[in-house]
Amino acid sequence: MKTSIIYHSYSGNTRSVVENVHAACGGDLVEVKLTRDYSRITAYTLGCYRAMKGLCDPIEQKAIDVAAADVIVIGTPVWAGKATPAINTAVAALEGCRGKNAVIFATCGKDGGETLPIIKNALETKGAKVTGEFVFDRAGLKDPDRINAMISAIKTSGRTP
Repeated sequence: MKTSIIYHSYSGNTRSVVENVHAACGGDLVEVKLTRDYSRITAYTLGCYRAMKGLCDPIEQKAIDVAAADVIVIGTPVWAGKATPAINTAVAALEGCRGKNAVIFATCGKDGGETLPIIKNALETKGAKVTGEFVFDRAGLKDPDRINAMISAIKTSGRTP
């Protein structure tokens, strides 16, 4: 099974989940990086505003090819109830999604808001099938059973029928 893990992490929480997933599943890691980082203040003002509006921010990757993957994993922090503008751009930049299974997750303080339904819709528009959705709040980030459930979903998604 070949996995492509695409993620954006602002504070390190999403990266922490990704490190656990990568250790268990292997695969390609694509850390989505902005061409111009937010400061602490602009992340919570401009970044959250742009997230609420569903806008995209310029990222280093122009295209993200997942054609060789069996399963795609997308991870994002939740900003103002939505995915970060960096992940919005990354999902738009995905190539080779048609017919792929995907597992998506969000990290947040309390509530995933509309994050996962929006990402799911964007992936399905590109022809991917979302087979697992996970939200990691503060408690979930420290819960190995929760992380293992996502790892299991990824491995199951990567099996060919």
